[in-house]
Amino acid sequence: MAKVVVGMSGGVDSSVAAIELLRQGYEVLGLFMRNWDSTINNDILGNPNDLNDICPQEKDYNDALKVCKKLNIPLYRVDFVKEYWDYVFTYFLDELKKGRTPNPDIMCNKYIKFDMFAKKALELGADYIATGHYARIKDGKLLRGIDSNKDQTYFLSQVSKAQLEKVLFPIGEMNKSEVREIAKKYDLITADKKDSTGICFIGERNFKQFLKNYLPNNPGDIVNIDTNEVLGKHVGLMYYTVGQRRGLNIGGTKDRLFVVSKDLDKNVLYVAEGDENKYLLSYACEIEEVNLLDDLPSKCTAKFRYRQPDNDVLIEKIDNGNLLIKYPQGVKAVTEGQACVLYNGEICLGGGIIKKIYKDNLV
Repeated sequence: MAKVVVGMSGGVDSSVAAIELLRQGYEVLGLFMRNWDSTINNDILGNPNDLNDICPQEKDYNDALKVCKKLNIPLYRVDFVKEYWDYVFTYFLDELKKGRTPNPDIMCNKYIKFDMFAKKALELGADYIATGHYARIKDGKLLRGIDSNKDQTYFLSQVSKAQLEKVLFPIGEMNKSEVREIAKKYDLITADKKDSTGICFIGERNFKQFLKNYLPNNPGDIVNIDTNEVLGKHVGLMYYTVGQRRGLNIGGTKDRLFVVSKDLDKNVLYVAEGDENKYLLSYACEIEEVNLLDDLPSKCTAKFRYRQPDNDVLIEKIDNGNLLIKYPQGVKAVTEGQACVLYNGEICLGGGIIKKIYKDNLV
């Protein structure tokens, strides 16, 4: 009987992943990862007695433990706090310092869940590892999850082909509603548990208050790029991303204002009116840290943000190993530091990190 170590997060997806593995006849072990010291959050945010609001890891662990006891499988616990700091959080801060928009969840998958976690699973005698991601693997290819609203291949785009060889995604063929129904059938504590959102080590609020302890705020002017008029003050460039509309706190404007660029040297946040303005459009980007999971065609589709529809793109290889991604139809708010993930139909081809964007049409 093959042994599978499943990453138990304390959520409904990993809970049902474990059920599916048991149904399929595997020997199943659970492994809970502690990636952040939640006491840091509480000390910093002034909530020493409130573990429920900020990254409630202990509650998640207790939920995972209850699920594993109900399913009669063992649960192990591993501490990756140092590794998470070194490989994910440091990267996150460095990218913000550069004025870019990083995605720490992608790096967490690359360095923690499918590397450190996999090594620990091998120590436990695993033949495979499994997670509750909405994705599929077929004939060695990474495919989108059946539930298009929950597909998580975007976040798996930096995981290498070798890392995926011994990975199972038990719920990739399911819709979210099916997952919850199965959890209810087994009367699991996670059946109606809310999906986690935001960045795991911060939680769902107090992002600015948290971050200023690592990157001190440097307020500056918000300037209309067309008129050069100072419209207000920003609280620090790291808190804003291209295309952002909410949270600018600029009153008295008749049209919607969008963030269109940042000037790190002058510490200026530039905005413009209307979401169709020329400043938000780009026509190509260069991506670095390229990770390919399949053969790369000259034409395919790409996502530049998780919830974004697919965009038709043309691919051109660059001598330095980077890729030039062209989209002559123009795409709004493509941003340096974000992931560009490539697809050929249902197949996720991999992707890279956006290094540079081009405002001119290169086709």
